[in-house]
Amino acid sequence: MERVVGIGGYFLRAADPAALSTWYRENLGLDIDENGLWQQAAGPTVFAAFEADTDYFGSRSQGTMLNFRVRDLDAMLAQLRDLGAEVAAETQDFEGVGRFGWVTDPEGNRVELWQPAG
Repeated sequence: MERVVGIGGYFLRAADPAALSTWYRENLGLDIDENGLWQQAAGPTVFAAFEADTDYFGSRSQGTMLNFRVRDLDAMLAQLRDLGAEVAAETQDFEGVGRFGWVTDPEGNRVELWQPAG
């Protein structure tokens, strides 16, 4: 059986795609080229389905949530706050998994930031 070998892309609807791409580049440091190609660091990726009525993604109208791995969650959240981004006040720690925080992009999408354990 053939199997997928990784995430090939993540696509977002946006009222202003250029502005949203700029926000991700300037606020999260997403080093994307003119075609949106990003060479990410190797590491774990979680694929998980949630209950339809979950509040974990923020708004219930948000059908998916993007999760980015970060090296230093506290530094990333401080950077985002300094840039005026909407950052959730709380973080969560999961033994053996890592730490999580959240930011909302200018289009209202909740984005999870994950500092893996170890």
